[in-house]
Amino acid sequence: MSVLVYTENWEGKFKKSTFELVSYASRLAEMLNTTATALSIGNVEKNELEKLGSYGVNKIINANGDGLNILDNQAYTYTISDLVKKSGATFVVLSNNYTGKALAPRLSVSLQAGIGSGVSGLPLSVEPFVVKKRAYSGNAWAHLAIKTGIKIITLAQNSFELIEKNQGATIEDIAVQLDGSLVKTQIKEVQKQTGKILLTDADIVISGGRGMKSPDNWGPLVELASLLEAATACSRPVSDEGWRGHDEHTGQTGKIIAPNLYVAIGISGATQHLAGVSSSKYIVAVNTDKDAPIFEAAQYGIVGDAMKLLPKLVEAVKELKP
Repeated sequence: MSVLVYTENWEGKFKKSTFELVSYASRLAEMLNTTATALSIGNVEKNELEKLGSYGVNKIINANGDGLNILDNQAYTYTISDLVKKSGATFVVLSNNYTGKALAPRLSVSLQAGIGSGVSGLPLSVEPFVVKKRAYSGNAWAHLAIKTGIKIITLAQNSFELIEKNQGATIEDIAVQLDGSLVKTQIKEVQKQTGKILLTDADIVISGGRGMKSPDNWGPLVELASLLEAATACSRPVSDEGWRGHDEHTGQTGKIIAPNLYVAIGISGATQHLAGVSSSKYIVAVNTDKDAPIFEAAQYGIVGDAMKLLPKLVEAVKELKP
């Protein structure tokens, strides 16, 4: 029995979310009185791989081979599944991001394993194995028992702290021989977004709703986001009206995010919107309606007109910044 954690990289680099995932897998292994192994797939330099060892894993496997230089769900599923079978791992941990959501169901079929998706913490119990996750658009908690021999967990983003613990992990390079028929993905063109913080990577998100009144009023909100090195977001009505792009839409039908701080300005807080942001560590709400549902989800609230408040917030942040 052991824990295998898949550590996704972005152009050969790991992000904070990866280290949170490794911290979780290491603590899970401690609870189970077993070891944790980190699996990296693709081209990652040794000095980058060594960073994984700072968060408690006992071993790091660096898998490379033709067809693994780009993310292909079939090829990656085969690689992870094969390693699970060879190593005898009984727990597989992935991030609950787009990649994890794509790989977990395939791994479930390949390994005949039960899935706990979007788990928000360590198991409530080991025997039986029970985990908890948010349900009903974040308004309730569900307890999920996984009874299969091999168990797959996808961890909700920003739901576990970084825990540094160097176990002196060794790095093992393995060459993966893939059947060419497994690799179906081809990259024909790459277009990178520049000069803007991605919503899914941001620690702070400043979001606006219809309370902003007009697309011409977004200047102070964007300036505030820039000062705080935050990403900008919006509610669905705003993107539907064309005030902001659909790439900024957060909510049940948009992007699901979990930043450390989510500032909702002029957003009423409909259930569909809260479903996409309720995992944020802290929510600050600004709204003219004291009975707006957003205040029920927020840790801090300001009843006031965003048009009057935003310029003052901008000035306050400017005074506080060195």
